[in-house]
Amino acid sequence: MSDGLVEVGPATEFEDGDHAIVEVGRAEVGVVRADGEFYALRNQCPHDGGPVCTGTVQRELLGEFTGTGERVEQYYGEECIISCPWHGWSFELETGTHIGDERIQLPMYDVVVEDGIVYVDTAE
Repeated sequence: MSDGLVEVGPATEFEDGDHAIVEVGRAEVGVVRADGEFYALRNQCPHDGGPVCTGTVQRELLGEFTGTGERVEQYYGEECIISCPWHGWSFELETGTHIGDERIQLPMYDVVVEDGIVYVDTAE
């Protein structure tokens, strides 16, 4: 472990959608890979304390209301989200922001990949 870095594991062991949970101080942090990028979020859903970082990673499903009596046109956006396995609360991986209420946010941590090893950076 380097200054302020908590080792997660080799980057080659992560496929898109994979996660690992590490202890950062007294907090549990989930490190998730999506679209080749690594994200680190507090592994505690603000809704009911569920292990949000063990949930499903996917592209955000969006919809457009086209008019009364018409079907909502649905499509997948560019942003990846993670959904808590307990009750489905979903958060943007890049920002930790809840997709339905931007006032709700998961704490985020920086991720460093150094010499092929993934670390959570705990330095402020």
